[in-house]
Amino acid sequence: MITSIIFDLGNVLLNWKPAEYLEQNGFTDPGKSLILSDIFNSPEWLKIDNGDLTVEEAIKIISDRSPLSEDKIRTVFDLRLKIIFPLHPNTDLLPELKKRGYRLYYLSNFPDDIFDEVQKKYCFFQYFDGGKISARLRASKPDEKIFRIFLSAYSLLPSECLFIDDSDVNAGAAEKLGIKTIHLKTPGMLKSALEKSLGITLDIN
Repeated sequence: MITSIIFDLGNVLLNWKPAEYLEQNGFTDPGKSLILSDIFNSPEWLKIDNGDLTVEEAIKIISDRSPLSEDKIRTVFDLRLKIIFPLHPNTDLLPELKKRGYRLYYLSNFPDDIFDEVQKKYCFFQYFDGGKISARLRASKPDEKIFRIFLSAYSLLPSECLFIDDSDVNAGAAEKLGIKTIHLKTPGMLKSALEKSLGITLDIN
């Protein structure tokens, strides 16, 4: 029986689509592609998520390697809070799930420097019983280590957990530990996927 639901944040409860944001805000190629490859898809980005680099350290490393200027790289990093915003049809499910008695958690690959601001900014975080981000655990999905740390921190049994992530690799890693999973291919599928997995009907329009 599922008693706890664990949510990834990016593209599950929070929008995270840098390419779409850049395109909608006047960034054109070759600059747009360079920003995506040299910043958002860089090894340093993953190291920030894993807590191995600070943003300042990453900016210095990227600027040494990339044709992008340090000021430009810094400007792009400052856009992160504009790219992130709640996916309201999904966050609106949280109070209903809470009312039904499920314990709610988040587990996300997320940088340390902006997380507190995001958490304070959006009221849906009040529905969580707990949560962890990768940068503060010094481990990132899909490494099984992050799931083991998380389960231990909240004394959760894998067989009683449902984990939702937009990455099939991350979902697969959780599944190997005996956690039931939803690979959320598109954010709009969350309500129906939860209803199917939990065997309930959620009274949300």
